[in-house]
Amino acid sequence: MVDSASTTEAPSLPTVPLRPMSVPADEAADRCRAFHEVMAQRRTVRDYSTRPLPEGVLETAVRTAATAPSGAHVQPWRFVVVTDPGRKRRLREAAEAEEREFYGHRASEEWLAALAPIGTDWRKPFLEDAPAVIVVFEVHKGPNSPRPYYTKESVGIAVGLLLASLHQAGLATLTHTPSPMRFLNEICERPQEERAAYVIPVGYPADDARVPDLERKPLDEVLVRL
Repeated sequence: MVDSASTTEAPSLPTVPLRPMSVPADEAADRCRAFHEVMAQRRTVRDYSTRPLPEGVLETAVRTAATAPSGAHVQPWRFVVVTDPGRKRRLREAAEAEEREFYGHRASEEWLAALAPIGTDWRKPFLEDAPAVIVVFEVHKGPNSPRPYYTKESVGIAVGLLLASLHQAGLATLTHTPSPMRFLNEICERPQEERAAYVIPVGYPADDARVPDLERKPLDEVLVRL
């Protein structure tokens, strides 16, 4: 993470020489463009095939996510991979109970209006249909974990890398955030100092999967040069 304050103290951790990637200057833009072309195809998917996932792809994607920067290098994340059908069913049932409350009572009219074009509701079959569900937890201070810093920022960056890695493997994902999420501690058998942040189904899209015809903002609306 970017330091919020400068310090003149010498680092207490041992250091090693930096070995940056060597990319010729005339290839840099092309590499960025190629990565963008792949990532521009990424879409949130709600309809999944039962096709098995390639061996080792989840482990490698989590390894990639765990390369993210984090406040004070505490690495305050835990990735729980759920593939057991019975546990996925419990997860879906609990999530749908919270979502029924959200859509029926907790969500504001403005929020529901924003969701209406996407066509979502309390039903979350993808939590059971997808071959795997990754539940991402923030790890807070506890008996076996130090106090984290910039926790949400750190975990958010890690999840971005996770989604990019899975997309590179040809897999579809969705970021689901039922609220509240404390039921996930019991289902995933995690201690109280871990707080669920994201529920991410992973799999191949169903053959008949469809997605909303959405457009991303153009560059001149998201990039500011000073």
